[in-house]
Amino acid sequence: MPDLSVTLGRLTLRNPVLVASGTFGYAKEMAPFVDFMKLGGVVPKTVTQAPRAGNAPPRTVETASGMLNAIGLDNDGLEHFLSHHLPYLRTLPTAAIGNIAGKTEEEFVAMAARVAESGQGLAGLELNLSCPNVSGGLDFATDPEVTKRIVRRCRDACPNIPLLAKLTPNVTDITLIAKAAADGGADAVSAVNTFVGMAVDWRRRKPILGNVTGGLSGPAIKPLALRAVWRIAKLKAVPIVAIGGIATLDDAMDFLVAGASAVQVGTASFYDPTASVRIAEALPDALRLLGAERVADVVGTLNA
Repeated sequence: MPDLSVTLGRLTLRNPVLVASGTFGYAKEMAPFVDFMKLGGVVPKTVTQAPRAGNAPPRTVETASGMLNAIGLDNDGLEHFLSHHLPYLRTLPTAAIGNIAGKTEEEFVAMAARVAESGQGLAGLELNLSCPNVSGGLDFATDPEVTKRIVRRCRDACPNIPLLAKLTPNVTDITLIAKAAADGGADAVSAVNTFVGMAVDWRRRKPILGNVTGGLSGPAIKPLALRAVWRIAKLKAVPIVAIGGIATLDDAMDFLVAGASAVQVGTASFYDPTASVRIAEALPDALRLLGAERVADVVGTLNA
């Protein structure tokens, strides 16, 4: 049996298959459908410092080979997460990685410090530096210096918790941002968040989403995400958790050989909650097919 465990800086996972933030609720919603023991980890929905109502509806719309969402980080705030959701996440037989978003640098740092104080049971913390549906949400991950500074300050605020920096693809050169996150002390980068897009109803001559624009996810973005991961991997600066159109074993293996050390299944969970489990179950045979004894043997082995 091949060794499925992976290491992302200071974070070790049972296997490289996780579920992405914003697509899996706070895990309890998926309990009837998913065997958590078979996953490498879960990333629950992003939480902000204060409760947020989110954006005006409609918030989602199907597109060709994907979907647009403009949820707007609807959540009950960090304190509610710590008191109501974290106790359940602690009971899961897999790694639970929190996900936070701040309106300002100071909020990020304050939230990271609060997680360090009361977030026992979390295996890691993903910094959502790149939500495209919130005012100012993209600013943090479009500037290398800002990215580096936030990651460094959050690292100092929670020194014992592995940090993942979630990056936006809506930049000219994502490798500059990834390098900045690495220099700031990130244990890994999550690449990529959604692409900004929109949908219109031409008969009414109106945008379909209440927010006008939203984040595009699903199979449509896989080739773009794959290129981003491949480019970041060539830096050899930081482990990568790939996100973007991953729904099958083939998708996951594509990202692994392109340079990702782990993957997150996102949009696929909406229409097939068991997709992540099926990918994890199929990994051993795929590794054996390549003559690999462990996941690390295939990471970044693309002949290009």
